[in-house]
Amino acid sequence: MAVTKRKAGAPAIVSRRARSRDRIRFMGYRRANGRVGVRNHVIILPLDDLSNAACEAVANNIKGTLALPHAYGRLQFGEDLALHFRTLIGTGTNPNVAAVIVIGIEPGWTGRVVEGIAKSGKPVAGFAIEGHGDLKVIEMASRRAQQFLMDATELQREECWMDELWVSTKCGESDTTSGLASCPTVGNLIDKIDPMGATTCFGETTELTGAEVECAKRALDKDVAAKFMAVFNAYQDVVNRHKTNDLSESQPTKGNIAGGLSTIEEKAFGNFQKIGHRTKYVDVLAPAEEPRKGSGLYFMDTSSAAAECVTLQAAAGFVVHLFPTGQGNVIGNPIEPVIKLTANPKTARLMPEHIDLDVSGILRREMNLDQAGDALIDIMVRTCNGRLTCAEALGHREFVMTKLYQSA
Repeated sequence: MAVTKRKAGAPAIVSRRARSRDRIRFMGYRRANGRVGVRNHVIILPLDDLSNAACEAVANNIKGTLALPHAYGRLQFGEDLALHFRTLIGTGTNPNVAAVIVIGIEPGWTGRVVEGIAKSGKPVAGFAIEGHGDLKVIEMASRRAQQFLMDATELQREECWMDELWVSTKCGESDTTSGLASCPTVGNLIDKIDPMGATTCFGETTELTGAEVECAKRALDKDVAAKFMAVFNAYQDVVNRHKTNDLSESQPTKGNIAGGLSTIEEKAFGNFQKIGHRTKYVDVLAPAEEPRKGSGLYFMDTSSAAAECVTLQAAAGFVVHLFPTGQGNVIGNPIEPVIKLTANPKTARLMPEHIDLDVSGILRREMNLDQAGDALIDIMVRTCNGRLTCAEALGHREFVMTKLYQSA
């Protein structure tokens, strides 16, 4: 068993600009390492698929904790194993997490995840099933989780600033309304909060196919553009190596096609609208890699699958997610609240329990893009302040690890 305790106090964050210039504030949880979260979860994190049952049993025993079962963690190697650890450690380190219980089949790799999370200064304890069995580990972990949860409930929100907020975005089940209105709404928000010092992220590498040249032009400089094209071309090599004859029903999906997107190029240029018109991305991240170059917009090399992408962005430290949908993707995430917006009036009418913001008024000329962007900022701030998203209220907790290749 490995345990670390919470550090006393929290270091102050020094803004990169005068606070008086930041117009938007929210109430968040300041962690020991200075990062700010908008949720206060105590998670029960399995190292591997064999430990899911024990983690779920602990979460069942201690109400208010959250188990994150997943399918992988045995016989991975190389970059695939590195990504596995990066995702688990990043998930535990995410500022939306107050404390972590890690359970694994054996102590070595379990301890590696515990040590990685401990660097953030938050409470974390690890338990190995080998030599103890499920029942003993469940008992020990439950006792520790109870204390972590009770301690977490005493933490208080405090006033935070836009240059402390990390926001990620992707789109799903896109249709013609996505590129016309809901993705541009996210872009409008990005253009507004980037000058305030927010840290933002977009991804979906294959979904930029056809728009990759324009996307490269939006990089901060030639080095960042070259880095983007390198990861884009590497992903294309994977697709070409494993495809049969094309990507029918994958890119675009059947839902995309039903919504009027006949080619991946149409989908790509709609997707590209999410980064606005003025903002340039400052770096290219590996999957689940934490930004290191300060605030600004980042591109992350990710799958276009919704649950995988959001899981990777949450593992990189992003605390709130903006998700435009056309036909009605219902994605959620256990630790990063997912705000869904749509410009499709049919989706807004038939699936209202999934839609946090309806911007279909843009298409009816009842709302302009600037107004839609302001409305999205409003719902984002309310979510940061504690409002549950539709996905949270419905219990959508999709946590999907990315696996790069076959296990050994």
